Amino acid sequence: MALVVGVAILHAGRVLAARRSYPAEARGRWEFPGGKVHDDETPDEAVVREVAEELGCTIAVIGWLPPEVPIRDGLVLRVATAALTDHEPIPRHGEHDAVRWLRPDELDDLDWLEADRPFTGAVRKRLGAQN
Repeated sequence: MALVVGVAILHAGRVLAARRSYPAEARGRWEFPGGKVHDDETPDEAVVREVAEELGCTIAVIGWLPPEVPIRDGLVLRVATAALTDHEPIPRHGEHDAVRWLRPDELDDLDWLEADRPFTGAVRKRLGAQN
């Protein structure tokens, strides 16, 4: 089973969402940024690397949200929570065309990718605990 990791970057009572620019079936939909875990890295290392590559910022992993969500056969998604530690996130390399900081009450305003939807409730709770 291959693991894909996403990350809910929490900062100042908000969470970062990233809008996909490809593939076609995901274009315009929102996700918690991330990617596949390489064989030589931990899930924590993978989310830090993916965020640096995709968004040019640095994060520190805080923890992991339940559940583990199947994306397709042989592929599952886990989502971490993290704090922004350096630089403002800016989409790079074309995978995302926009990012947006959301308050807890704005999470339902976006068209999330199916695999990311199960995590929005837990993110809302985490953001509520920060305030």
